[in-house]
Amino acid sequence: MIVVTGAAGFIGSNLAHRLAAEGHELLLVDHPLTPAKAANLVGLSSFRFLDHERFLTALRSEVRGVEAVFHLGACSSTTESDWAYLERNNVGYTRTLWNWCEDHGCPFLYASSAATYGDGFHGFDDRTPPSELTPLNLYGKSKNDFDIWALAEVAAGRRCPLRWAGLKFFNVYGPRESHKGRMASVVYQTWRQVKATGGMALFRSTDPAYEDGGQLRDFVFVGDNVDHLMWLWKHATANGLYNSGTGTPRTFLDLAKAVFAALGREPNIRFIEMPKDLAGKYQNYTKATMTKIRHAGFDRTPTLLEVGVLETVRWLEMNTGSV
Repeated sequence: MIVVTGAAGFIGSNLAHRLAAEGHELLLVDHPLTPAKAANLVGLSSFRFLDHERFLTALRSEVRGVEAVFHLGACSSTTESDWAYLERNNVGYTRTLWNWCEDHGCPFLYASSAATYGDGFHGFDDRTPPSELTPLNLYGKSKNDFDIWALAEVAAGRRCPLRWAGLKFFNVYGPRESHKGRMASVVYQTWRQVKATGGMALFRSTDPAYEDGGQLRDFVFVGDNVDHLMWLWKHATANGLYNSGTGTPRTFLDLAKAVFAALGREPNIRFIEMPKDLAGKYQNYTKATMTKIRHAGFDRTPTLLEVGVLETVRWLEMNTGSV
């Protein structure tokens, strides 16, 4: 049996569908399902579902025969301001699962984030000690705090799963993210706005080093993130933190134009001011250093932005109702 937390979320649901296609028995964990998140599990023929709090209780007595835990559940809002909630939900909950996996000899793969890198002053290299990083928001801090704790446990020879990996997901886009609302990728936001209004609004640049729409991000197709998760579970022998991106940054204009192209429309893009709650917390540049996972043996070519956007738009057109 494979456990996936955050299983009705974006990356979690795509992982669940991949695992189901391989014939694995699934225990899916998440908050009580909303209609939008329940839709992400449509097509899965057989699985057991537990609320995330009920799951912790079940671990003590009911859950047996677990082959791996993929912990992708977390508050991923970059504007969340309740630190006590983030510390409990993103740090404490992850520690509990880490310790359970150590006790039961179970591989543990969890979601860290590229948000841990902050403004990129120290680069975007997964070999950089997390203690040297300064995230721009509390969400990134919560992810970095757990990374620091995990590496300290390992260094001190304390409790540690036999096999573990933390994946620093970069700017992910793809199917099954519409439930994220404002936090959904720019691919989804562009598709939704174009369908509703015929045009797309991008944030103006707040940094003179970047033209409007010229901010650069490492946009990664969710299928590639699932590839990284599956490969690290099945093949990796080196525990640690791994970037999950492409290694090639592209501009927001590139991304928006790719959505228009996938819809067969001419670009219609305007620029708006950045909301105050995002100012100072916004990464103008990200680029995953992918050397570590490639040296470990992962050799698949990342999905080209235009290809991933086309696949995403086709999925949205077939699976999403009116906007």
